[in-house]
Amino acid sequence: MTEDNHSLTTEFILIGFSDYPHLKMLLFVVFFAIYVITMMGNLGLVVLIFMERHLHTPMYIFLGNLALMDSCCSCAITPKILQNLFSKDRLISLHECMVQFYFLCLAETTDCFLLAAMAYDRYVAICIPLQYHTMMSKQLSIQMTMGSYIAGSLHPMIHVTLLLRLRFCASHQINHFFCDVLPLYRLSCVDASINELMILIFSGSIQILTITIVLISYLCILYTIFKMKSKEGRGKALSTCASHFLSISIFYGSLLSMYIRPSSVQEAEKDIPTAIFYTLVIPLLNPFIYSLRNKEIINAMKRIMKRKPHNILKQIPSVTN
Repeated sequence: MTEDNHSLTTEFILIGFSDYPHLKMLLFVVFFAIYVITMMGNLGLVVLIFMERHLHTPMYIFLGNLALMDSCCSCAITPKILQNLFSKDRLISLHECMVQFYFLCLAETTDCFLLAAMAYDRYVAICIPLQYHTMMSKQLSIQMTMGSYIAGSLHPMIHVTLLLRLRFCASHQINHFFCDVLPLYRLSCVDASINELMILIFSGSIQILTITIVLISYLCILYTIFKMKSKEGRGKALSTCASHFLSISIFYGSLLSMYIRPSSVQEAEKDIPTAIFYTLVIPLLNPFIYSLRNKEIINAMKRIMKRKPHNILKQIPSVTN
């Protein structure tokens, strides 16, 4: 590879888990199981929310789209991991790199805004319950969801566009299991400081904005809960927020440690465990976090299981009416 080669013609090798050839069968089984369970859990949750009229509320609209984005995240990463575990060359073109990063960044950015929207929804439901149906109308929830998708689509476009200005002449080996922009910056023979700065500014701004919304919402929620005189009321209010708060803590914690820590571009070996967590583990856990402690989800699943198959098929078109 020469220094004159433009980035668009470059191919890379994903090192991934090649340091553990004796574990490739075990890794394949583990990652394949994670992928199948993730897709079944998230898409099953989407279908359940779509079919059950009782779940056609703002909170579950956000949750269904969150599950859809988790599926997108898993689809962007896991198939390539499974392929590379038994591939001899483990090659990926820059074009494939950009596509993979685009959909991963789309999913993660959209998740940030959806989680913030869910926090605001819980704030209105607990702190201003009498005005809930006015303040959180179905139309507003759809607009907030569409806004999340628009922001999620635009954000990766900035970084993909900036990626095209780089040239790669030093090495073509990416010390990662997927094509993230941070490992690519390490391989650039052109100064990537502008790219790094844009990652810090845009990713940092999105996370600070959405985390601020979440924190303000939960501070108001906690204040309202502590003012409640009924222990039963406090317990019910806390239970409605527990799953969402747990999901937020895991999600933002891993993202902040990956993209916001100052040394993230220099310390390649520290990226992989964090990346595994936010690209594979979180999409796997979210359906269970939101389902196992949610009585409405559990009751909806029981109703679906009791119905005859032909009744379920009849109901599917009626949901869109």
